[in-house]
Amino acid sequence: MRSQLEEQVLEKIRPGPAERKHIAEVAGQLLEIARSIGGAEAMIVGSVARDTWIHGDRDLDLFLLFDPALTRQDLEEKGLPLAKEIAGKMGAPYFQKYAEHPYINATVDGLDVDIVPCFRVESAAHIRSAVDRTPFHTRYIQDRIGPFVDDVLLLKQFTKTGGVYGSDQMTEGFSGYLCELLVLSCQGFSGLLESAAGWRPGTLIDPEDHRTKDFSEPLVMVDPVDPGRNVSASVSLDRMFEFVELARGYLEAPSPLFFFPPDDDLLTKEGLVQVIREKGTVLLGLIFPTPPYIADIVVPQLRRSQDAVRALLERNGFVVHAAGCEMQDLSCILLFELASGSAPLARRHTGPPVWNQQNADKFSLKYRDGPASQLLSGPFIEEGRYMVEVRRRFTEAEDLLRSPEVLEVSLGKHVRVSLEKGWKVHRDGDCWSTGSAPFITRFFQRESPLTRIRRLGKKRQ
Repeated sequence: MRSQLEEQVLEKIRPGPAERKHIAEVAGQLLEIARSIGGAEAMIVGSVARDTWIHGDRDLDLFLLFDPALTRQDLEEKGLPLAKEIAGKMGAPYFQKYAEHPYINATVDGLDVDIVPCFRVESAAHIRSAVDRTPFHTRYIQDRIGPFVDDVLLLKQFTKTGGVYGSDQMTEGFSGYLCELLVLSCQGFSGLLESAAGWRPGTLIDPEDHRTKDFSEPLVMVDPVDPGRNVSASVSLDRMFEFVELARGYLEAPSPLFFFPPDDDLLTKEGLVQVIREKGTVLLGLIFPTPPYIADIVVPQLRRSQDAVRALLERNGFVVHAAGCEMQDLSCILLFELASGSAPLARRHTGPPVWNQQNADKFSLKYRDGPASQLLSGPFIEEGRYMVEVRRRFTEAEDLLRSPEVLEVSLGKHVRVSLEKGWKVHRDGDCWSTGSAPFITRFFQRESPLTRIRRLGKKRQ
């Protein structure tokens, strides 16, 4: 039985009659046009087809199911023109996107519509591309979700507010399909929260008891239509336990803030400067043009590049207090908070143990006979090893990040291409911009979703 609070939340997040009618009309028109043209079976999939969409959602997915006897090339050559023709007959502006293979994204009467070609396979075990599973997901949920639609709406709003909704590479959270499966497995929203409060790494949920392999991810939801797939593979350990913390917090003290938190104040440029001054740290931002690829491709490369540049800074004596990255429409930013922006000229370099005569002699000779301009002291022996003090090449972190050494680390492929065209290094308040304010605010708040909800709750009192 739902609480009064949850009923009040549902009144706000259930789609209204006019909204339902509008989406149903657009979906009907898309299906009618697709069927009149022919060439593929047309099917509405996703949350609209499953009736698990929240008020204000503007997404609609039309899948075009083609004969599986076609080749992948045939699918593209037939599917893409058909998708474009459907969008054209709807009078909708559209453009081509690319996931595993190309599809069309169109704007139809204010709705964001994806028109996706796929193969009409017999079962998910015979998929030819990842999107071939989606019709099976839709049918599976449609057959079971009826009594639990409101529970799914509550869970989606709960995870969106908590910042853990979305299986994209930036969020690493819970997809809509995963939310539906979790509600089904636990027979409702409340049952899920009670179960999640006790989750541990390696939690396994197998609705059909048909798993055919082991999975290494922290949360495992075996796909009921594909026993070799983990639906929750995108969920990181941090997002998993942010959800666990949210579940425990809500069970302990339910509040509307878990569904509708007030807007938090964003850091201004002046506020950022003040925070940095109070912490006594230094903020450096490495900014470069966004590679022309979707987030699922760029974001993992951003994270890899962030780690590589962080390692470069630390190898050169700059202690990194925290690091983060964000992909924006026009530019990407790698952000580093340093304990200090400067390092001493002297750098200690440890050599081999003296008893390893061959290597010890090489080390000693190298520094005794090397350029005197680099050597500050040594070689000397400390704890049985040769040691020298040499001049550090970069004593300012800004100079290091502006140097070509950035291009020598293990960057993501597309990130490297963008950096080769040039990059900028900003310091402290200059890292702030209107577009980066939300990212920088999150970067410095560094609080779990529950911590934020409790802070905002106190702020409202």
